[in-house]
Amino acid sequence: MATEIRVPALGESVTEATIGKWMKQAGDTVSVDEPLVELETDKVSVEVPAPVAGVLASIAVAEGDTVAVDALLGSIDVNGAVAQVSQTPASTPAAAPATAGEEIELRVPAAGESVTEADIGEWLKQEGDVVAIDEPVVSLETDKAAMDVPSPAAGTLKKIVAKAGDTVEVGALLAIIETGAVAKPNGAAKAHVEAVAAPAGSSDTPTLSPAPRRVVAESGLDPASIKGTGKDGRVTKGDALQAAATPPSAARAPSAPRETGSREERVKMSRLRQTIARRLKEAQSEAAMLTTFNDVDMSAVIDLRKQYKDLFEKKHGIKLGFMSLFVKACVHALKEVPDVNAEIDGTDIIYKNFYDVGVAVGSDKGLVVPVVRDADLLSLAEIELTIADYGRRARVGDLKLEEMQGGTFTISNGGIYGSLLSTPILNLPQSGILGMHRIEQRPVARDGEVVIRPMMYLAMSYDHRIVDGKGAVTFLVRVKENLEDPQRLLLDL
Repeated sequence: MATEIRVPALGESVTEATIGKWMKQAGDTVSVDEPLVELETDKVSVEVPAPVAGVLASIAVAEGDTVAVDALLGSIDVNGAVAQVSQTPASTPAAAPATAGEEIELRVPAAGESVTEADIGEWLKQEGDVVAIDEPVVSLETDKAAMDVPSPAAGTLKKIVAKAGDTVEVGALLAIIETGAVAKPNGAAKAHVEAVAAPAGSSDTPTLSPAPRRVVAESGLDPASIKGTGKDGRVTKGDALQAAATPPSAARAPSAPRETGSREERVKMSRLRQTIARRLKEAQSEAAMLTTFNDVDMSAVIDLRKQYKDLFEKKHGIKLGFMSLFVKACVHALKEVPDVNAEIDGTDIIYKNFYDVGVAVGSDKGLVVPVVRDADLLSLAEIELTIADYGRRARVGDLKLEEMQGGTFTISNGGIYGSLLSTPILNLPQSGILGMHRIEQRPVARDGEVVIRPMMYLAMSYDHRIVDGKGAVTFLVRVKENLEDPQRLLLDL
């Protein structure tokens, strides 16, 4: 009996991954939960474990291949016998070809435990088109990701049952494929496939995965003009979003004048965007969220860094930054106001006796929030080294999914992008989040005189169901005091 190995869910905005490295080969014995293959996405690296114990009977995709969520990676023979050893890409059929003229049903695949339906995004093939085995035929959008459904056999797309825009349940019939002798597109068939995949007049148009293809379609972009930063130069969703946000160049055809062009355009939100919108709204709807503000004079922290930066870096091999001091200041305040380090579970409040602080790390792929575990047990140097390691691996897309999960409190640093003041939104089920902002020289009153100081606004959003106003204000005041007088941290005051 063979058990399939498939690409797991990789996060809300991640729809595909690249096969990084196979840690087992076909024919190897594997244990349950033993890592089999490493997947690389734009943001994280994920190891896929064996779902059962047995023998790795087949490998369906090669290292370097790009695969969608729920794509077949291989199979395990739970009886211990090697059913079929194959290290060819998924486009090569692993079983005997179907009989010519046989009708094969194309149905909506399972897309995760909580996914029960999907929307038909677009048909990549039309009735009468020649299709190769495992060639993408239709794009589906679920509330978690976009995915292509490949052809289960080589032949001709005989009939399309579900239309673009329809909502279909898992297992629903999408189309019927009549098998033929064509195993993969070549010659005239290959030319036909390329013509479908690329717009007329463009021979250099890249083949896009579902996520960037949707952005390109909605934004009216030319795929050939987008520079890909993914593996082998492939265009990622981030590349497409950046291109959409970039002002059009003079070489691009001008939009129709307002007098003759449409003043509005109505576009249906993708299921992924609907989910993001719903979850952000849930944070506002489920939590009684309020924000309290304060400002902090950063003079003492800046002077501390100037005085000890060389000695600190010489001893620990890392520069002394602001973030480690903020983490320590927050941990110190969390111990005094434990409600901020708690969460609601039904009618219970769960108080956390550990301090796992999420810290925002910027990368060219976007903002990620890895978690500094047991921050109360770490020194300033250990926190700086941990954050620096997260930052380095975030830039190369080597963060692991589990490193960005959990956390009892979050620090968001909008100041690195120039933000003066903001109201950060809670990361449920956490009950508190601290927003840092840019340091700005401002006039303040000190001992009856107006002086110039490096000031930073702090914003603390909290769940009023757990944290009352006094607790929130006390927490933020303690953070302020700890930063304006860092010796308090040393003396535990």
